[in-house]
Amino acid sequence: MSYVDQGMSSSRVYAIIAVAILHALLAYALVTGLAYKFVKNVAEDLKTFDVQEEPPPPEEPPPPPPEQEQTPPPVTAPPLQRQMPMTPTFTVPPAPPMPVFIPTPPAPPAPPAPPPAPRTVEPARARSNLQSYFSTDDYPSAAIRGNEEGTASFRLTIGANGRVTDCQITSSSGSSSLDAATCRILRSRARFTPARNNLGQPTNDTHSSRIRWVLPED
Repeated sequence: MSYVDQGMSSSRVYAIIAVAILHALLAYALVTGLAYKFVKNVAEDLKTFDVQEEPPPPEEPPPPPPEQEQTPPPVTAPPLQRQMPMTPTFTVPPAPPMPVFIPTPPAPPAPPAPPPAPRTVEPARARSNLQSYFSTDDYPSAAIRGNEEGTASFRLTIGANGRVTDCQITSSSGSSSLDAATCRILRSRARFTPARNNLGQPTNDTHSSRIRWVLPED
């Protein structure tokens, strides 16, 4: 059974292949014939149809040339004139004259120091007791009327000639009339041995003392 089925299957396959080839040939023939016939008909139609070409359109006149715009002449900027900056002029004043140094002459030598002043080595001495120059008659009347008494201290300046050149009351007696009478009498009456300096020369000197005034008895 299995062998018979195998042989039948091979025959059927071959038959199918043959039929397919036949159909392919017929289709090829059909297509080739129809194509030939179509081409032939088209060629005949082309032979009988006269195609007239349309005349070319008239040539259009060329357009007028475009008006050329007048280009304005180029504007040339004037050349820049660079002004050089003015150089400032400085006037230099003349230099002041150099100071002239005049040498100062040397100072004259200092004068020699004066010799030391002579010093008094011997004072002035009254030639008499100063009280002896006064008397009862010298008592001032105003002092008597005023019942005035007192002691007057004084300082006398003695000149080189031994005379009194000045009198000053250093302590008052309490009575102006008694003080005045004291200096008046001594200036006029007192005499001194003048003082002497270390050179043995007479010189000025001072002498101080006092006088007591007592009212005279009646």
